Amino acid sequence: MIRLGMVGMVEGNGHPYSWSAIINGYNAEAMEGCPYPVIPRYLEREPEHNFGMPGVKVTHIWTDRLEDAPRVAEASLIPNVADRPEDIIGAVDAVIIATDKGEEHADRCRPFIEAGIPVFIDKPLTDNEDDLKTFCRWVDGGARIMSSSSMRYCKEYMPYRAGASSLGSIRYAGITTPKSWERYGIHALEGAYTILGPGVISVRNTGMEKRNIVHIKHSCGADIVVAAIYDMSGSFGDLTLGGTAASVQVTMQDTFYSFKAQLEAFVQYLRTGTRPYPFSETVELMKIIIAGIRSRNDGGREVLLSEIALEG
Repeated sequence: MIRLGMVGMVEGNGHPYSWSAIINGYNAEAMEGCPYPVIPRYLEREPEHNFGMPGVKVTHIWTDRLEDAPRVAEASLIPNVADRPEDIIGAVDAVIIATDKGEEHADRCRPFIEAGIPVFIDKPLTDNEDDLKTFCRWVDGGARIMSSSSMRYCKEYMPYRAGASSLGSIRYAGITTPKSWERYGIHALEGAYTILGPGVISVRNTGMEKRNIVHIKHSCGADIVVAAIYDMSGSFGDLTLGGTAASVQVTMQDTFYSFKAQLEAFVQYLRTGTRPYPFSETVELMKIIIAGIRSRNDGGREVLLSEIALEG
């Protein structure tokens, strides 16, 4: 049995409820008390056999507001509530950091990394250069760290991965997301990245804090435009691909599938020790996030990814 600890909960993010329910199953009556009404609605659409992972349980929960943890535990069938994050060390085999504020993740992870515990970190891994250097040092030193957006596993995008041959050579990709570039830009980026692959050259953000319009140049010859507009809740994961042979528009629809596939990938990593994708891809994606912030702060300047150094 792989015992998982679910750690952290911040405003605007209900992953401790939903991710724990996907792994453990859930108490439908208690889940109605979840402060994110969308979660019980998409959970109830799934047949019972879609819940649970053989040999895996979320056994411990800690949340930033201590009063939240018992509610999550009741709704998502978690037997143990911790008073401090460090209290679960020695009682779990791996930890999920279920928060999406990248500037906090290095500090949240540190006690578990230092204890040699594998960690999955919600997107984005980080949003700043100093912490990215720290994560790279940890991984180079043997730490087992994995981070991704669930959009990496979006099933609606799958036909266009591995070369998107029906479209010819991709020349343009456009993708949308609500909320902030810092917290949600990675959703859009990772969705497009699984199609185009590594090789980003530069980033230019000509938007503002709540209206980010980001132009990304890729070495394959494609231009990518990400629109991360704070209140654009009706347009999450809308992807447009334009190729030399055809074009397509696709919308992400099955959140449950993406979340479960993401969690299963982490479990497989725990069992085999083999990464489902290179950590270098996560590093490049974080450089894009950082470059987008830097460009916006510099008045829309084109920022080369090579400016973001990981040494020193």
